[in-house]
Amino acid sequence: MARPQRPARSQRPDGEITRGTTAPNRLRRIDRWIAATQTAALRSAPRPLAVDLGYGATPVTTVELYTRLRAVAPRLEVVGIEIEPDRVASGLAHLDAHPLPGLTFRRGGFELPVDRPPVLVRALNVLRQYDEEAAWLAWDGLRARLAPAGVLVEGTCNEIGRRAVWVTLSRSGPRTITFAAHLATLDQPSELAERLPKTLIHRNVPGEPVHTLLTDFDRCWATAAPHSAFGPRARWIEAVGLLARTHPVLTRPPYGGRSRWRLGEVTLPWEAVAPRR
Repeated sequence: MARPQRPARSQRPDGEITRGTTAPNRLRRIDRWIAATQTAALRSAPRPLAVDLGYGATPVTTVELYTRLRAVAPRLEVVGIEIEPDRVASGLAHLDAHPLPGLTFRRGGFELPVDRPPVLVRALNVLRQYDEEAAWLAWDGLRARLAPAGVLVEGTCNEIGRRAVWVTLSRSGPRTITFAAHLATLDQPSELAERLPKTLIHRNVPGEPVHTLLTDFDRCWATAAPHSAFGPRARWIEAVGLLARTHPVLTRPPYGGRSRWRLGEVTLPWEAVAPRR
């Protein structure tokens, strides 16, 4: 694969400016999951590089990504990329005040202005403003820029990170989808539908696999109601176990099992929700 080149100064970055909404710990659930499940990818290159694409109005979530992933991949370098120049300046100003080796910020977009293929691209809350076809194209473009064992993690979460859905993709295509929630504030699993990635959010209709999955998950949640006496985690774990009887829930580490489910997560193969085209 050809090495991505830094765009010329006159070249406009590929993409549109997002609202930039961000907050400390908004992406903690996603970072925690990446650190636990994608260690092999993070260590798969001699000089592993991670890209935080579209980090928003402040660099806080990029700094958090750097801190959390360096704990499991100490040689990892992280680049925060934003289209809006003032946001890049904010990131660089943060580094001037708080230098962190292996972390930097650059202006750019989906073209990824980096000097080598990344082992990770995290793109959270970036594609919400695009239409479905543009989101598929963005997936294809970003996958093509990954290192051979690299992964793209793309999805959305709410403003304080309590509800999130993300898809993990390799160079060959989508691999998994993960649903995650703050269980104490979740009335039923289908509430996560509003956080589906752009490639799926309009597919939550009867006849589509993602709609069937969420409908069945609600049914399992209702059946697991007696477990609420032991707290929302116990109810979630029981509901996920029931769901696994009829859907291909990943039940073994690192993606599944009680250690992941008790965090309010469930991960399935992409094929469980892939749209019917």
